[in-house]
Amino acid sequence: MSEDLPLTAEDIAEIAAIIEASPYRELDLSTQRFRLRLARGDNAEAGLTQEWQWAGSAPDAAIAEAGHVADPDAVAAPLPGTFYHAPQPGAPPFVAVGDEVGPETVVGIVETMKLMNPVHAGRAGKVAEVLVPNATMVATGQPLIRLA
Repeated sequence: MSEDLPLTAEDIAEIAAIIEASPYRELDLSTQRFRLRLARGDNAEAGLTQEWQWAGSAPDAAIAEAGHVADPDAVAAPLPGTFYHAPQPGAPPFVAVGDEVGPETVVGIVETMKLMNPVHAGRAGKVAEVLVPNATMVATGQPLIRLA
């Protein structure tokens, strides 16, 4: 990995998996470019929580560095993880091209550290394009679905 590139979603997921399988309850990793904190809950069902900060740059700058430019017509990944189109394997997708959505419409889920996080459209519109294949690793801010 180049010294000026941020961690990828895969890097964070791998680090989280190592912590989950270890006897340690938390990790606090700081570099000149970022700070990553992972903490396990008090019980086994609580899972891991994460805090991610880019040092010396705003989140939008970090997203641009990762190759993801803010697109006002796109629904972006709220956090890194695996993006799924449907609530479970074999179920119909949350949305399809041509569907009308509102701000609170769930358009997919991002699984991060075994937690399923709903992705909301954030605004009203019509689904114009699904940009990411099902079960794909995504980075924070990565465009997932384009609305018209």
